Order: sequence, then C-alpha cells, then structure tokens
Amino acid sequence: MPEKPWILFDIGGVLEVVDDDTWQEQWWERVRAVSGLAQDELDARIDAADLPRIDLTVGTEGAFWAGLAAGLELDDAQRAAIRADFWDAYCGTGNHELIEYARSLRGRARTAILSNSADGAREEEERRFGFAAIFDPICYSHELGVAKPEPDAYLRTLEALGAGPDDVLFIDDHELAIDGAAAVGIRGVLHRNNTSTIAAIERFLVDS
Repeated sequence: MPEKPWILFDIGGVLEVVDDDTWQEQWWERVRAVSGLAQDELDARIDAADLPRIDLTVGTEGAFWAGLAAGLELDDAQRAAIRADFWDAYCGTGNHELIEYARSLRGRARTAILSNSADGAREEEERRFGFAAIFDPICYSHELGVAKPEPDAYLRTLEALGAGPDDVLFIDDHELAIDGAAAVGIRGVLHRNNTSTIAAIERFLVDS
C-alpha cells in the first residue's frame, strides 16, 4: 500500500492569523515607546547589545531578552511585558478553520510544519494551539539552523519527513518561500484564503 502524501504547512500567516510583514516593525515601535528612547538611540543600543540570532539558534531566547533589557535599561517588569507582547504579536490568533481542516486529514494525508521561527516558538505555539497533536514533525528554522527560502530548509525537512519532493504539497503565504520549495522540487500553494488553500489540497490528494 502506497504511503500517504504529505501536506506541509507554514505557521505565520497560514495556521496563525498574523501579518508577518508588519508585526515586527510594530512591535519594535512599542519597545521604543517603553524605552522612551529616540529611534536613533534605540538602534544604536540594539546594535551595541549584539543580540543572538534567535531565528537560527536554539537555547538563546534567555540571552536575547537579558541582552535587550540590559541594553535598553529596562526593569524586570518592562522586560516581562515586552516579551509577552512579542509572543502575542508573533503568534497572532489561530486560524482555527484551517487547523481543524488539517486535523481532519488524518487517514488521508500526513501533516507537518515548516516555519521560520524564533527560539521559544515551539513552546509558545504548543501552549496556545496544540500543534503537536496534529502535525508531526514540526520543523522550525531556529532548530534546523537554516530558514526559508534557503534550499537546506526544505531538504532538511524532507529528510525529517522521510519523503521525496513529489510526495509533498507545501502551503505558505510568501512567494519567496513557495519559490524556494519549487527549487528543490516541492509543489507549493500560495495561501491567500482558506477556501482556495483547502481546494488546492483536495486537488493534490485526488491526484496523489
């Protein structure tokens, strides 16, 4: 009996309702307001803090928040508040229709995640949305050490899936990520809304 195909989902902008293109800039503006610093001074202090790359490394979240707080001279309450605000903005709200559709695929397809991420995302998103009950494996850039659209992000994910490119349909809300998948032979669907994405997945399953 042939193996079931894989549906590989991005998180931000797909399984989570969040604008990946704007939330970080808006969050940094709120950090600036909390710090009371002018933008030039904030930028200079951030550069001087030499914060770790939490998007490509594991175990660095604590050092990031400690370094940010020290660089901006924030107290413990301010540090806790901007960290909570970060994760609220990062995670947005659950796209519950698509999450439940993915859950319903059990028996017809295998479901997994490939997401550009920050250290701490696995714990935060699991606490909020329980992704591990639906998606396995969940491949995060900070754990892979490489981010989309770099080819290795997809190749390492295929290795984790134990799958070939033809066995996978990838769902993402950014053309660059879809193009990166195509470069290693993975078919992609640009997520614009749940209706069109679900229809594309259904067509893929019929053809598989």
